[in-house]
Amino acid sequence: MDPITHLMTGAVLARSGFNRKAAYATVAMTLAAEIPDLDTLWSIRGPIAALQHHRGWTHTFLGVPLEAAVVVGGIYLFHRWRLKRDKPVKQAAPIRWGLLYCFALIALLSHLLLDWTNSYGLRPFFPFNPRWYAGSLVFIFEPVMFALLLIALLAPVLFGLINSEVGARKPAFRGRGWAIAALIAIVALWGWRAVEQQQAIQLALNSGDFGPAPNNVEILHVTAEPYPMNPFRWQVIVETPDFYQLATIDTFNNTVATNQHSDIFYKPAETAATLAAKQSWLGHVYLDWSRIPLVTQSDTDATTGLTIVTFRDLRFMYDVSFLHGREAPPLSGTVTVNGAHRITSMEMNGRVQR
Repeated sequence: MDPITHLMTGAVLARSGFNRKAAYATVAMTLAAEIPDLDTLWSIRGPIAALQHHRGWTHTFLGVPLEAAVVVGGIYLFHRWRLKRDKPVKQAAPIRWGLLYCFALIALLSHLLLDWTNSYGLRPFFPFNPRWYAGSLVFIFEPVMFALLLIALLAPVLFGLINSEVGARKPAFRGRGWAIAALIAIVALWGWRAVEQQQAIQLALNSGDFGPAPNNVEILHVTAEPYPMNPFRWQVIVETPDFYQLATIDTFNNTVATNQHSDIFYKPAETAATLAAKQSWLGHVYLDWSRIPLVTQSDTDATTGLTIVTFRDLRFMYDVSFLHGREAPPLSGTVTVNGAHRITSMEMNGRVQR
């Protein structure tokens, strides 16, 4: 998920009652809910390093206890600094470092859960199990979830202003009911989307619209990827022995929209260029992560003898309001191979790996 959604999730979790049990619960859970994404700092070493390490060990069950210790340790140092200022430290809740560590663990696990719900996925059991898991229930940025979390955080403030105008007593903790309601609504949204996702997959399996010659295609696998906001709209990837086909499915109207020409991607044959590209750093990293990779090559340039091999993931080849998956699929890479089948350059998302 996007960083703001993670941060707000941690804050809302704290307001659901944890902030009443231990001091610094809100700051600890807010920070912990986002700290796994510090692995984006690997982008300093280039785009391929960023892909290789994003959602790496910081997004694993093995890394969570260490990250919780870092968060609580940082808050402990801040608390000691406050005490050294010789000013009384007033806390609305008692200081309980053990409980605070447990709360940080919960917030960290919320990060893993939210990342599982989108298409990119994560490897929670790494290094013991390198498999990627992805629920593909919500888009990388889900406006409905964002709105629920924002309301849960802002509504108590607005009602607090109203109460202060009429002279009502200000409570020590506000917003618990709003926070719990928002969290329940998010879980319900996931459940609803899971039902619609299975319906989309079933519609694809029952449809006879796939293949150059419809009604005569063996379907090996169907994957349904979410659109933002609309729980009834899904992008489906149908795999057959010879090709992949994309389709947009509306589970509300039970319709399947696909084109036997533009939506079919044939599985390309291996060539010396694609084999060389797959052995590159980008190739190893990309194929380790991608669930539905499509590796194609350009025609060899007659002047330079160079061939460009492109890596795409079909899960992200559909258009939404702020992404153009057909024209410029996100999370795509290219490897340039010379006539001797040696790698001359690598790019990821348009960035050259130096």
